[in-house]
Formats: sequence, structure tokens, C-alpha cells
Amino acid sequence: MPHIVKSFDEELDRLRETLVRMGNLTRQQFGRALEALVQQDSLLAKQVGEGDGEIDQLEHAVNDQVVRVLALRAPLADDLRTVVASLKIASDFERIADYAANIARRSQLLNAHAQLPAIRTVRRMGTLVERQIEEVTAAQLERDAGKAVAVWNNDLAVDESYSSLFRELLTYMMEDPHTIGPASHLLFIAKNIERIGDHTTNISEMVYFVITGKYIEGDRPKSDSSSFPNV
Repeated sequence: MPHIVKSFDEELDRLRETLVRMGNLTRQQFGRALEALVQQDSLLAKQVGEGDGEIDQLEHAVNDQVVRVLALRAPLADDLRTVVASLKIASDFERIADYAANIARRSQLLNAHAQLPAIRTVRRMGTLVERQIEEVTAAQLERDAGKAVAVWNNDLAVDESYSSLFRELLTYMMEDPHTIGPASHLLFIAKNIERIGDHTTNISEMVYFVITGKYIEGDRPKSDSSSFPNV
């Protein structure tokens, strides 16, 4: 419902637009990190590793906008949910960008080695997570609670992909000690991708909460990864 004070609606719209921009930039940054990894493009990896400044600036902009709205508008109910959840969503997007930069930096180290066939599995896992970021950003833009729940449910597929990849990389390392170095780098990259999936799931929970005023029911779907290290 529109507010009596038009400028309040404009401030809320700017806040939503900033978050959507963060989501789109974060997805692009992660996609470029994956491309640098698969293509063994050290220059692109370097650019990604040093290129999350704009996302950091957007997080600061969200924080400033939230403080302004809280101080001047004293929002209630739906508006308060939007404002408070924005802080959490922006923080999760910023962490995703950090992990993308980590992936890019580690891919530069991988370029000194021959590519392992497991790179294809990493790419599939990355594509799945990249699609999750795109979908959760769309859910936020469209205020689509169903789409937010779908992202939340799909986190299980990301966890299962990570578990499968861990077993694949462990097999390489056991069969050929020369693969321990590159396989270890890929394992760290895969764990970063899995964590990006977790942050994307966090965002889906916040988007659902903003839209419905409720939390998603049930435990977050997780694969049993107790035998896999938190690298």
C-alpha cells in the first residue's frame, strides 16, 4: 500500500533497487570467477579477485539507507521487515562476492597444474549455485515467495554435489600423489561454492520472511556431510 508521504515509498524503492543491483553484480562476479577457473584465465581471475569494491560500496549504501529510514520514518510491520531484512541480505551478498574473489585467487594457483577432469563437476556445481543466486534475486524483485522457497529447497542439491565432488577428488589423491596439490585447490574452491549456496539460502529465507511475515517451515534441507571436512 502506498504511503501518505511519497518520499517514504521512494526510499523503500531505492533500498530494494540497491539490493537487486547487489544480487545481479554478485551473480556476475561469481560467474566470471567460474569462467576464469574453467578457462584457466589468470587475467580474468586477477580482475575478479580485485573487483568486489563496487559490491562493498553497495553494502555500505544499504546500511546508510537503513539507518536513514529507521531514524526518520520509524517504519512498522511490512516496512520494518523490509528494512531490517535488507541488512542481512546485503551482508550475505557481500560474503558471496568475497567467496567469488577467493575462488578467483585460488584458480590462479591452479593454473600452474594440468586440469583435472573433476573441473567439469566443479563447473556443474557452480552453475547450479549461480542459477540459485539469479533465482533468489528474481524472487526478491518480483516478491515471489514460491520462488524463494524453491531456492531454499534446492540447497540440498548443492550439498549433494559437494559431497560427490569430495569423493571424486579424494579418489584422485589416493590413486596419484601428484594430484594432491591441484585436487586440494579444487576442494577449497568447491567448499567456497558450497558456502555461497548457503548464503544464497539465507537470502531466500529473508526474502520469504519479508513477503509473508513468516519463516519457512521445517528444517533447512541438508545432505549428511558429517564425513566431509569443513575446509
